[in-house]
Amino acid sequence: MKEEVLKVRFLKRIWYSITKLEKYPDMAAEGLRKALGYLAKLVMIITIVISIGSLYQTHVLVQKCIRCVENDFPDFKYKDGILAISSENEVRIDADKTPLGKVIIDTNTEDEQKINQYIEEITNDEQGIIILKNRLIIKNEKIVGTISYNFKETFEQMGIGEFDKQGILAYVDGSGLMRLYSSTFFTVFIYSFIMYFLTTISNVVLLSVFGLIATLLAKIKMRYVAVFNMSIYSLTLSVLLNTLYIGVNIFVPFDMEYFQVMYVAVAAIYLVAAILILKSDFVKKQAELEKITEAEKIIKQEQEEKEEENKEKEDEKKEEKEESKEEENKEEKENKEEKEDEKKEENKEEKQEEKKEKKEKGKKEKKSKNKKETKKDNSEEEKEEDNINLEDEPEGSNA
Repeated sequence: MKEEVLKVRFLKRIWYSITKLEKYPDMAAEGLRKALGYLAKLVMIITIVISIGSLYQTHVLVQKCIRCVENDFPDFKYKDGILAISSENEVRIDADKTPLGKVIIDTNTEDEQKINQYIEEITNDEQGIIILKNRLIIKNEKIVGTISYNFKETFEQMGIGEFDKQGILAYVDGSGLMRLYSSTFFTVFIYSFIMYFLTTISNVVLLSVFGLIATLLAKIKMRYVAVFNMSIYSLTLSVLLNTLYIGVNIFVPFDMEYFQVMYVAVAAIYLVAAILILKSDFVKKQAELEKITEAEKIIKQEQEEKEEENKEKEDEKKEEKEESKEEENKEEKENKEEKEDEKKEENKEEKQEEKKEKKEKGKKEKKSKNKKETKKDNSEEEKEEDNINLEDEPEGSNA
């Protein structure tokens, strides 16, 4: 399950690298390790194609060589560094019958002059093989001069002491051919992976320097590692096109003169486009940020105004409260004063009533006193009268 997830993520990464350039900064931010892992997988894809192509070409070459050995080669036998054929004369095989050009077999001659003539002959044809009794001379159009292999040294390294024509044909008909194919595949795979990975890394470094210049011109501050990672992703389409080019070339050989220029140019266009998109996004984000800042300022201003209004309202409420409190206090004071006045009035009235009562009481007392006095006077007068009468009575009696 984990492998499937990783596979999907890798395929998504390829898709984003080709179609969604705005994802480059996000992928670059994942780190150098992931970027190099992605590059290794990409290189592995092209290496597998190269290895399969080499295996196919090897198969075609081996089959052609087998047919040539079976049909055109005389019987031969190798032992202890010496190759011997059943023919006393030289054997020539035309270039159209072998994949390696003209073949000249002469195991009887040791004449250097004659050997030089053979070399001159295949050199003029630009491709060919000379098989002598103790060595093999190869001329290829891609190399200057010829390459010579000593049978004894070469076969001893391979652990081969002797063989013949029938043994070679039997070997290639059996499991030996599969071992040859598997060793060819793994050898080509390892060699191609190392060489292509190093070549791609050099292209990435070149692109990253170009990208760094582009960031300076675009006035974007970016770390070199981020530009390096983006350069890796920008090579995706170029690597896939190169894979397709190699795959087609296996079956239909052709040469595209400016393919390497196109390879780097496509990657450079992707990288610059990604940087410009990043710049555009940065400008948009900056504009949005400015808008947000302005909006925040407006909101802040509104909040301040609202706070001021609330403060004013609170102050007004406070003032109203204080006024109402003052009014209440005033009313209370007035009520208190009124109550005190009322109390004073009541006290005054009570005092007046008391005074009045006292006065009335005094009057009553005075009245009663006067009555008593008058009664007393009257009684005294009566007593005086009585006394007078008493005094008068004896005088009458005496008379």
